[in-house]
Amino acid sequence: MSETNRTESPVTVSKLGYVGFETPDLERLTDYYTKTLDFKLVEKTDTESYLTTTFEHHSIVLTKGGLRPRNIVGYEIAQDLESAEKRLRSAGYEVESRSDIAPGTPRVLIIEEPRSGTPIHLYNTQEHGSAPANSPVRPTKLGHVAAFTDDLGPTQAFYQDLLGFKWSDTIGDFFVFLRCNADHHAANFMASQTRRGMHHIAYEMRDLNHLQTLLDHLSANQRQLEWGPGRHGPGHNVFTYHKDPDGNVVELFTQLDTIVDEAAGYFEPRPWHTDHPQYPKTWDVDIASMNSWGPINPDMMQR
Repeated sequence: MSETNRTESPVTVSKLGYVGFETPDLERLTDYYTKTLDFKLVEKTDTESYLTTTFEHHSIVLTKGGLRPRNIVGYEIAQDLESAEKRLRSAGYEVESRSDIAPGTPRVLIIEEPRSGTPIHLYNTQEHGSAPANSPVRPTKLGHVAAFTDDLGPTQAFYQDLLGFKWSDTIGDFFVFLRCNADHHAANFMASQTRRGMHHIAYEMRDLNHLQTLLDHLSANQRQLEWGPGRHGPGHNVFTYHKDPDGNVVELFTQLDTIVDEAAGYFEPRPWHTDHPQYPKTWDVDIASMNSWGPINPDMMQR
């Protein structure tokens, strides 16, 4: 793989579509998603489960195996796959094109994320999901996924220069937030020389009442919070974090910042912003960046 050619237009990712988890106990993790988070189980075999929130055929893929969260990440792109494949190959990436990768996804381009080697799936469309939209607890959508990287530069360049992501914020020199649509971030990365894999996965809730309802449902299913509720600095989302049965960190959030007008370049004003207008910036490493409401959970910032 060669360095991304900056003179060519990037592939245009339009949203985060799905994230895969390899799990040693497929039944247990499937039960967590269906009974605790109320995801709809779309298809299941002895080795795989496909689950959705509402619109996509699937937003979570569970595969029986070892313990490996974020073992695949799928992004929808806003261009034809032939043009995207040409762009990826011209940038020096090996591209695999498959039409049998998953039910509900007709064709997928697969490339490797730098440093981690995580397979990145790029596709145009999924079949529509079948989950009812009136669930009182189910998250509205897959929001973002965060991961560790041993070298932030190549990873950030891959997403911005090749896949068309835009920079939203950075904490210090080690935690970057990237967006592919109006939402503040769909991907974020923490630099670490000791930790690998997923940092956390996040699901969006409609509002504070919806979040509270699901938190009560978590408690009824013996899932306790690890951190929160609180409000982050970058993105300004109200957050909570808990762990799934495999020990993966799951964020439930609401009120995430959005940029509706990319030409203006600032996030839609909110009463809790401290900058007016709120532009993307580098945040200090302090409590205001981590949680403006109160304490920091040091485990969440451990590198």
